[in-house]
Amino acid sequence: MLKINNLHASVEDKAILKGINLEVKPGEVHAIMGPNGSGKSTLSSVIAGKEEYEVTDGEIFFDQENIEELSAEERAHKGIFLSFQYPVEIPGVSVTNFMKTAINETRKAKGLEDMPANEMLKLIREKSELLEIDRKFLSRSLNEGFSGGEKKRNEIFQMAMLEPKLAILDETDSGLDIDALRIVANGVNKLKSKDNAVVVITHYQRLLDYIVPDFVHVLYNGRIVKSGGKELAHELEEKGYDWIKEEINS
Repeated sequence: MLKINNLHASVEDKAILKGINLEVKPGEVHAIMGPNGSGKSTLSSVIAGKEEYEVTDGEIFFDQENIEELSAEERAHKGIFLSFQYPVEIPGVSVTNFMKTAINETRKAKGLEDMPANEMLKLIREKSELLEIDRKFLSRSLNEGFSGGEKKRNEIFQMAMLEPKLAILDETDSGLDIDALRIVANGVNKLKSKDNAVVVITHYQRLLDYIVPDFVHVLYNGRIVKSGGKELAHELEEKGYDWIKEEINS
């Protein structure tokens, strides 16, 4: 599904990613961990196609297509979803209306007509119930006045509605209390299938108690320096990232 070969990327002429190799197959959950400044959020932004990052070498394939020249919008239409660390507020646009627009834009890109209103309402009802979202929440302006937990739950709701092939969760656990973390993680788990894949970017092992990864990768200084199973996350929790640094330098 996603294949990254020798990816180098920079922002404002500063090299951030220095040779990333990664393959994510359908049905898999990959966790990417690492200390601050290691390049985790840059990697998610580059996969999603954010313009401020420049790819200086390497290739990104999605469904066997090189997507390097595609815009963020085109990548989203192909099924790449990125949940932001700091979701933007859009006053005056309700959660429901935002979702209707997003879904119909994706359908238009695929040559389909707008989703009929009754189908849209049915889908909204199903997904909001799945994620334990109150109906009143859906009529509020997008992210305006939302708590951290509400913003993250709203992003998982967007993911549920759009049904992407690849969901990238960039520090979704940031600022969440344990109840909000559980609800968000349960939502992600309910949306997993053999046909889609999830990349979870996090500092902490605690999220991985709820969203159990098939593979854990440690990103350090712009490179994946270690990969393993879910037990690697527990090892990092116990030993910290200094252990990785020592291992690299030995």
